[in-house]
Amino acid sequence: MHIPDGYLGPITWIALWIVMIPLWIIASRKLKKDLKTKNVPLLAMGAAFSFVIMMFNVPIFGGSTGHAVGGTLIAIVLGPWAALIAVSVALIIQALFFGDGGITAIAANCFNMGVVLPFVGYYIYRLISVNADINSSRHWIGAGIGSYIGLNVAAIFTGFEFGIQTILYPAVNGKFQYFMYPLNVSVPAMAFEHLLVFGFVEAIVTLMVVRYLQQTDPSLLGLSARTTSTERIPAGVSV
Repeated sequence: MHIPDGYLGPITWIALWIVMIPLWIIASRKLKKDLKTKNVPLLAMGAAFSFVIMMFNVPIFGGSTGHAVGGTLIAIVLGPWAALIAVSVALIIQALFFGDGGITAIAANCFNMGVVLPFVGYYIYRLISVNADINSSRHWIGAGIGSYIGLNVAAIFTGFEFGIQTILYPAVNGKFQYFMYPLNVSVPAMAFEHLLVFGFVEAIVTLMVVRYLQQTDPSLLGLSARTTSTERIPAGVSV
């Protein structure tokens, strides 16, 4: 899902930088206010986890790659704003030091995988698990469904950003300046692989970790709820 340099024209990537800069500022302020010092290592671990899982890139038709991200899992534990920062850090390091994703496309990649994915995934998870006991199966089921949908929505956004380049920058003498496939190619190309393969990888990883946390340290599943809405935490479990 990493967008390389040269695939998006200036209209698109500059617009997404304009969107992302205030979102990064808001996220940083929220973390400074809400994230406890003892949970900072969890944020670092989330960024590292996302970095590693995104390195398993599989090229797909349409000019990009498919992979899991881990954004919904981070959002479930620390909240979607923390996930935005964690995934963004991973993406920026990948772009700057590993050439995985373009420099101009950093904001676009962070928007798709750091905003769309964790926010969609998290709130679907919250919708399914609302008012459920912390040990309820609704948590890991909601985590799996939320992460699957979140990844696929992010993939569709990526395909849309690719496809509109042929509209924003029509071919000149039969040659396109940027991405050359229209929406009816780019969106299905991104959606197909993630719906059938990578979405399930994301879902399985997320629900397995959430199920494991329920059995070993359920308090971690209550961290994000403290900054969104009231969660039913069993007596004796500290958050």
